[in-house]
Amino acid sequence: MISRQMAGTRTGRQPRRLVLALILGALTGLGPFSIDAYLPALPLLTEDLRTTPSMAQLTLTACLLGLALGQLVTGPVSDSHGRRRPLLLGLLIYGFASVMCVWTRSIGLFIVLRFFQGLAGSAGIVIARAIARDYYEGKELTRFFALLMLVNGVAPVLAPVLGGILLRFTSWHGVFIMLALLSISLLLIVLSALPESLPPQRRVQGGLQATIGALGSLATNAGFMGYVLTQGFAYAAMFGYISGSSFVLQEEYGVSPQVFSVIFAVNATGLILAGQAGAIASGRWDERRVLVASLIIAVAGSLALLFAVLGHANLAIVLISLFVAIAIAGAVGTTCTSLALQNQGRVAGSASAWLGVTGMLLGALVSPLVGLGFNRIAVSMAAVIVLCHLAAALAYWLLAARGSGARVEKTLSQRA
Repeated sequence: MISRQMAGTRTGRQPRRLVLALILGALTGLGPFSIDAYLPALPLLTEDLRTTPSMAQLTLTACLLGLALGQLVTGPVSDSHGRRRPLLLGLLIYGFASVMCVWTRSIGLFIVLRFFQGLAGSAGIVIARAIARDYYEGKELTRFFALLMLVNGVAPVLAPVLGGILLRFTSWHGVFIMLALLSISLLLIVLSALPESLPPQRRVQGGLQATIGALGSLATNAGFMGYVLTQGFAYAAMFGYISGSSFVLQEEYGVSPQVFSVIFAVNATGLILAGQAGAIASGRWDERRVLVASLIIAVAGSLALLFAVLGHANLAIVLISLFVAIAIAGAVGTTCTSLALQNQGRVAGSASAWLGVTGMLLGALVSPLVGLGFNRIAVSMAAVIVLCHLAAALAYWLLAARGSGARVEKTLSQRA
């Protein structure tokens, strides 16, 4: 439930719950959509721009880097200048960068534009979480994040499908025209249906120094960073699965590309359902108990996966253990995000930035490890998932369980 104190300090009327979830879900999905919708077009772009596959892959890396670094900038800025202005500016720059991608003929310039596209797209990711925290708290915030995950979960499934359909009628340029139109549509929706959620009296005062100070205070808050690292390592396990599963299932277990797509979709659905289950369970029990139970399941499921691939178990056993190990990340993410933001009302943007960038950076570091060592990618993928889930559990018990994360609020209140 929204606190009475918060209810009296907003600058605009709160949108209806479902409408808010749809808008914030679309904003959160814009960044990932920039990558997933573009994947089917990579071979065509490589040929058209007369470049190499490695240079074409750099366009993905540049976008991911922009998505990660942009959150560290946009989140704190939204704490001091409100949510709408940085969000609208990000959508405007995103649309401009998308249009420029259509016209460029240089792979170097294209890589730069993709970086700025990711940088601008990060505004939707980080500010959407901050807006949710502006409107909700406690278990209601957990339930809303679960609803947001349900809406946002459509993006990774829908994006490559739309990209593939577009390529049947147009060139790779059509993908970026679609992204430009999407950003313009979201800009118009934000202008008309999403009021400012952070009024001036609740913003961080003190300019750049206070903005950097908020990020620094959060980084030294053991309780808060415990939740950030717990979620980050859980997401890193998922990145390990994403980077290695196609090789494992298709090359080692002989699964066809069509069957692999079905398996991937089933696991993605499990991720969403686990997030909903985590929210429902949090309504009955303490959220920390739900998180602890989820971490135990994650470790058990990933160990079962490792033993299954080491023992050359049949495909059914591998798929069941893989489903458990990956799907439970939905419950971990929902509860961790809510618990991390509980006491960060004034600095929700900065807190959201740490949540976003940590998961992406840990995922980027973990993904290459799947292909290193061991003679079988199945073993290395399972080992990476186990280690990430163990690291997530340790982050919770060594850091998150020690503090409530209220110190940043107190520090900023004293400065104000």
